[in-house]
Amino acid sequence: MELSVVMPCLNEAETIETCVRKTIGFFEESGIDGEVVIADNGSTDGSQQLARDAGARVVPVADKGYGNALMGGIAAARGRYVAMGDADDSYDFTTLGPFLDELRDGADLVMGNRFKGGIAPGAMPPLHRYLGNPVLSFVGRLFFRSKIGDFHCGLRAFDKDAIMRLGLQTGGMEFASEMVVKATLQGYDIREVPTTLSPDGRTRAPHLNTWRDGWRHLRFLTLYSPRWLFLIPGLVFMTLGLIAGIALSTGPVTVGDVAFDVDTLVGAGAAMVIGFQAVVFAVLTKVYAMQEGFLPDDRRVKRLINWWSLERGLAVSGLLAVAGLAGLVASLLHWRVNDFGELDPRESLRIVVPAATALVMSLQALFATAFISILGIRRRQHPPIADAAAEAAGVVDAAAHRVEAERRRDAATQPAEPKASAGTGAATGAETDDEGTG
Repeated sequence: MELSVVMPCLNEAETIETCVRKTIGFFEESGIDGEVVIADNGSTDGSQQLARDAGARVVPVADKGYGNALMGGIAAARGRYVAMGDADDSYDFTTLGPFLDELRDGADLVMGNRFKGGIAPGAMPPLHRYLGNPVLSFVGRLFFRSKIGDFHCGLRAFDKDAIMRLGLQTGGMEFASEMVVKATLQGYDIREVPTTLSPDGRTRAPHLNTWRDGWRHLRFLTLYSPRWLFLIPGLVFMTLGLIAGIALSTGPVTVGDVAFDVDTLVGAGAAMVIGFQAVVFAVLTKVYAMQEGFLPDDRRVKRLINWWSLERGLAVSGLLAVAGLAGLVASLLHWRVNDFGELDPRESLRIVVPAATALVMSLQALFATAFISILGIRRRQHPPIADAAAEAAGVVDAAAHRVEAERRRDAATQPAEPKASAGTGAATGAETDDEGTG
């Protein structure tokens, strides 16, 4: 079978029959060997029977959620290619031809783009059209260097085997983002075709919740990008903290009518610590995600981890600790010079804050190095312990097979008994006849 069209369904009695009949009509007109799969998520309005009567195959999916329903339907699909779309009649399934053409041409994933194809009046709320979808699609392109213009278009088609290899897991509306993100990270051939969006044919409210599902999309995009979640903010904090710390370590800095002094220096030290911790988290997250298969391998991270051995990490941590201890010693000497009496905070903090920052960062480097080394431990699969009885039985069976093979070989090499010639047989027969006559 070439194409399966999967539709998630939860109480779509008003539109399900129309969607199924349009799709089957598209199959017949285009000469496509296809099927319609309804991934039912627990409908109570009779949608299942309406879909069957229209010619669809209904697959019940117990786990609730848009993503769960689609994953169940995709797994049950029999076609080489799968197209998915909502069962609310907002997408025209008779326009799947361009999607299928791209798949036949070698594409792994073909996305619809509603902003290029057209959005009918009333088909999409203004908040979604002008803020939600554009912003989330921009974040997806920025974080993952994707070229997709409409991350959340519900009408899309793909090679089933390719998508199944992605190991999609999200059960809610963020499933739409997960498919695009993982396909992008794996280097899949992703293409876009214009598609139209019409007002759906339902009288009830849609299942989509604007703020909840929007947040779930944004959360997924952020969590799948350690670079933007940890690395870039960490580098920004470290850079600002370092610049401010160096500038304030020798004295106050005045910008216009505003004077920055040791209070700002404390903030700079905190920014350094926070930034360094975020960078460490970025590396740890990347290593863990690569080992568990959440993210593809990154050669730069691998080179860094191979270079950053436990010994090098201990050396860097030691250098930071020495610098911090040297600063603390300097602060004690400064206190001694003042006869261990009251100090001017503007002078003492310029020594203590950088020293304390170096000590904290030394411990962070130490703990991060140890954790990276733990992540690098490879689990070995030890050989199973042999069962003595089973091993003895195997030896006996092997000996029996060997004896049988030798017997057959000997039988095959023995010379065959000579057969009686035709003349001898005729003479013997003649003698018998004569004896019988006499």
